[in-house]
Amino acid sequence: MAKKKQLRLIAEMARKIRAYRELKSRPRDSQKYALDYETMKRPYTGKMLPVLAWQDVRRESRLFSLLAGMRMFGVGRLFTRKSWVDDHTEPSYWEITKVKVDYTSENMDHGKAWGILTYKGKQETEVKELDKVVYHDWRLIPQHAEQQFRDFEPLPEPPVRHVPYPPLLRAMLLAQHKKTYGQAMTDEPLMPLKKEVVLNKDYFLRQDLDKQRKEGTSV
Repeated sequence: MAKKKQLRLIAEMARKIRAYRELKSRPRDSQKYALDYETMKRPYTGKMLPVLAWQDVRRESRLFSLLAGMRMFGVGRLFTRKSWVDDHTEPSYWEITKVKVDYTSENMDHGKAWGILTYKGKQETEVKELDKVVYHDWRLIPQHAEQQFRDFEPLPEPPVRHVPYPPLLRAMLLAQHKKTYGQAMTDEPLMPLKKEVVLNKDYFLRQDLDKQRKEGTSV
C-alpha cells in the first residue's frame, strides 16, 4: 500500500505568504501607466511614448479620466474610441455595466470596467472587460446621440458563395496545379457553392445539342 503523503502545513502557509507578498509588491496601474506629459515618458519604466501618439495624448482622454468625473462612474453610459470613429462608418461603442475603481490612485482615474460591446453596428451578448482603458483614445457619447447609436441596424451579411475544398480534393488540386505550372498555388482554392453560368451564344448551342442528344433524332 502506498504511503499517505503528509500535508506540510508550515510549508503551505509559507508559500501563501510569499505569493501574497509578491502580489502586494507588484506595481498598480496608477504607478505603471503614470505619464509625464512634458517629456512623454512613463516614470516607472522610463520608456517614451511613440511620437505618433503624442497628439492624441494631448487632445484625447483615457477612459477612467472620463469616468472619474461622472455620476456612478459612468455606469449605463456609452463610450466610443477615436480610432473607431475615424475607421468605421458604423457605430462602435461600449455600454458600461460595471466599474471597479482603484481608490489608491491620486484622482481615482484607474481601475477596471466591464460592459457590452457593439462593434460596427453588431451588439455582443456577453459582458466583457474593457481593454486598452489606459489609451488616450476614449470619447463620451452625448446623451442626445445615444438613441441614434442604439437604433442603428447593420446591413445583412452577404451570402457565402465559396467554401474550402475537402482535404483530399484540395491536395489533389494543389498537386495538379504544381504538375501543370511547375510551381505551387499561391491562393487558397475555394469551391463555389453555385455554378456560375455565362449566358452567351456557346451556352445556348450546348443546350440545344444536349436536348437533341436526349430526345434523339427523328426517323
